[in-house]
Amino acid sequence: MSTGEQRVRKPRADVQRNRVALLETAQRHFLQHGVGTSLESVAKEAGVGPGTLYRHFPTREALLAAVLQTRSEELVARQADIEQLIDPAEALDQWLRAMEEYFSAYSGLPEPLMAAARAQEPDSPLTIPCDILITATDEYVRAAQRAGHVRASVRGYDLFLAACSIAWIKGNGPDEESLDRLRALIASGYRQRDNQA
Repeated sequence: MSTGEQRVRKPRADVQRNRVALLETAQRHFLQHGVGTSLESVAKEAGVGPGTLYRHFPTREALLAAVLQTRSEELVARQADIEQLIDPAEALDQWLRAMEEYFSAYSGLPEPLMAAARAQEPDSPLTIPCDILITATDEYVRAAQRAGHVRASVRGYDLFLAACSIAWIKGNGPDEESLDRLRALIASGYRQRDNQA
């Protein structure tokens, strides 16, 4: 067999089956127990050994990044709807809410995302998904800045962290009214005031 043929060879059916089973089981465990769930329990319920899990996903962050990828379709659909909005300030607000909901999918999710975004773990598999979301946020921020709705000093990274923070707080039990006040307080910090350049 040539090197070219080896490169295009598809994974064996059992390898693909194990990967799918691990992702589906991990998603259930993350939903029920948060991102700190026992990986050994995930492997056991998926019907594989821990070695198989770690061959597919060498770290917890690698497994989490793969599970988040499977859940990204909803966020992509929301983004497509948001991009149809004419008002860039409304588009930014809706994007921040969409990210907040995405970050709230699993208990404990905001912490590893913030760590990856702050480059505390530059080799984390979560770094690239965070960079993609920060870049998208920056585009919404720049559009709102051009329209005079957002302060010139604000960056997408800042609002990515704000959405992560709200998601973290949301996961710790405050009521929706308190969260709305917090969102308004954050918005008052990044929105352009009429008397500011």
